[in-house]
Amino acid sequence: MIRVLLADDQALVRGALAALLDLERDIEVVAQCGSGSEVVPLIDAHSVDIALVDIEMPDMSGLEAAKAITERNRHAATPCACVIVTTFGRAGYVKTALAHGARGFLVKDTPPEQLAEAVRQVHHGLTVIDPEMMADTLSAMESPLTPREVEVARQALSGADTRSIAAALHMSAGTVRNHLSSIIAKTNAGNRYEAARMARDAGWL
Repeated sequence: MIRVLLADDQALVRGALAALLDLERDIEVVAQCGSGSEVVPLIDAHSVDIALVDIEMPDMSGLEAAKAITERNRHAATPCACVIVTTFGRAGYVKTALAHGARGFLVKDTPPEQLAEAVRQVHHGLTVIDPEMMADTLSAMESPLTPREVEVARQALSGADTRSIAAALHMSAGTVRNHLSSIIAKTNAGNRYEAARMARDAGWL
């Protein structure tokens, strides 16, 4: 069972999200709060796995709460992942949230089944960002790709397979696969071609 905390200063929103998530057989909402300063104490008190946190809250914003959760995780036996769930879908917020250690960024009109699936993906170690915001977010970020990853991504964009990329760049196939995995992770893409296309659209290639 994935144990979830909801942090939102609007009680109606918290109640709606809790009702939707509690319909899932593998997700349980174990705590709720209306301010950012309550988040970390509740995580510790209820052994929370995933904290779904709004940005605009009293005392402490959701972005500040994400940073506090990251600091808490450095000393905690059981880490908690933070996912921002907000009305304010802005690329700058996404960039700040990720820099503060958040593992996801979703807008509140995300369909319930997608929200539940995002919780599962984050619980399994993935980072989840609202698809419609990904291109703007990547464009707002400095390129995280190494020079070698840029070369591999350019080859992947042309449709070349692993063996062809290895031959063109004088690498082993294993090294190419490692670079491709890194590129996919950095772009939060589903496959190598999608990752290369997103890197191109962000101006990284």
